[in-house]
Amino acid sequence: MPSKGILIVLSGPSGSGKGTVLKKMLEKSIDMKLSISATTRSPRVGEKHGEDYYFISKAEFIQLISKNEVLEHTEYCENYYGTPTKQVNEWLEKGKDVVLEIEVNGGTQIKKKSPSAISIFILPPSLKVLRERLIARKTESIDIIEKRLQIALKEIQEAYNYDYVVVNDSLDECVEKICSIISLEKNKLKEKFNIIREVLENV
Repeated sequence: MPSKGILIVLSGPSGSGKGTVLKKMLEKSIDMKLSISATTRSPRVGEKHGEDYYFISKAEFIQLISKNEVLEHTEYCENYYGTPTKQVNEWLEKGKDVVLEIEVNGGTQIKKKSPSAISIFILPPSLKVLRERLIARKTESIDIIEKRLQIALKEIQEAYNYDYVVVNDSLDECVEKICSIISLEKNKLKEKFNIIREVLENV
């Protein structure tokens, strides 16, 4: 039986509730870690290095890319964002499951580099509900919300490429479904290794 943890990609459009779902998941499991991204942008008020992000220079980030030490990365508003490989691998080797809350482009990169990663896409019950959730936040103008909905449409099309799709209608049910998926995948992995071990030992 392998002692390594599993890598989990969690994606979904803005307003799908993936942040809240992730928080509940982390509360339920002591063997699960949230990957911390690196960025070249400056820290915002209240943000801490090593907790919210790893805040590094562009030169440092480019070096990470050149050494293939990021699982995925993107450039947005003249700043780099990405997932450093080192911390993720350390947690996996210690048997911790690692969750990456990332957008679809990053998810695609992860699956290419780590095909064994489990990808889960969180959907809202409908676009109408998604719009209502974004409006209820009261943090953005209607114009910005409409732009987010257009982006959401494109992101949802990418859900076909994910291993699992879960609708976040009820928070508790959504969390339970995702935890069940992770448990199922771990059991499948355990069974596979047990079968291989039995064959190798049956000399």
